[in-house]
Amino acid sequence: MAELLTFNKKNRERIQAVENTFGHTRKSLLSPDRILVGEGRLLKLCRRGPKPKVFFLFNDILVYGSIMVPGRWNNKKQTIPLDEVEVEDMQDETTMSNQWLIRTPRKSFYVAAASADEKQAWMEHIEQYKALLQQHKGRTDRNARRSYAATLIPDMASAICMRCSDRFTVANRRHHCRMCGYIVCGSCSKDRALLLNISSSPVRVCRHCVVYLQGQDDRETRYKKQRRVKRKNWKKSSVEDTTTQPEYESSSEEEEDRGYQVPSKWFTGVQQENHSEYCHLKSERMMPPLRVL
Repeated sequence: MAELLTFNKKNRERIQAVENTFGHTRKSLLSPDRILVGEGRLLKLCRRGPKPKVFFLFNDILVYGSIMVPGRWNNKKQTIPLDEVEVEDMQDETTMSNQWLIRTPRKSFYVAAASADEKQAWMEHIEQYKALLQQHKGRTDRNARRSYAATLIPDMASAICMRCSDRFTVANRRHHCRMCGYIVCGSCSKDRALLLNISSSPVRVCRHCVVYLQGQDDRETRYKKQRRVKRKNWKKSSVEDTTTQPEYESSSEEEEDRGYQVPSKWFTGVQQENHSEYCHLKSERMMPPLRVL
């Protein structure tokens, strides 16, 4: 009991220290069941090239931000629910080594560690605590259907529009399609579309994706019409039937959800057993090695 109280105190101090590096933010990182699992500095591939970022892994969220003063001041805090994160191993490239892909519904991006061991540690810890969190909530990846955001291709990857092949100039600027992630010119990305997993307001999409979305809308419209006709016919045929089935039945996915419910006691027990496994993932390193083209 004394050991657990000591851990809870130290864990709270660690989380408060992370909170202090970001200054005053709207939402506090402190939460009764939240545990800081590890922290470190990774290279994040941004639109304008790789940049060092500070990452903090908790048992329920992943937090990262820009490094202003190493170890003291961070900026632009980004918080991602851990059960929405999907990691994918990637091969080394000329721009970054020891890299992997982090997918989320709102944003997807590449990150790189200083070594292969650090990369493996990050990926394993993310997968481990994501699995524990999903079991605690009573669901698994098998019944989680999500639309992940496309990874934006860095500006330096292309000097021409990936749709019309026009060369970029001072007047003809680079833009990104938020649906496919391609680098496109203004002429090829005049349209906007509502992608709810990315934003609540319309975002820039290229002309190729507009055609695809229009086709999807047409198929959805036809499907809704067919459903209305079937429902109308079904109501007519069941007027005199007193043992009619309900109009909407529970799906197999909902039944699967109930089958995967796991008592929260198991998740709490795992936390208590692993309360000494906080790992500081070599955050003293400023950034992973970057290969120059």
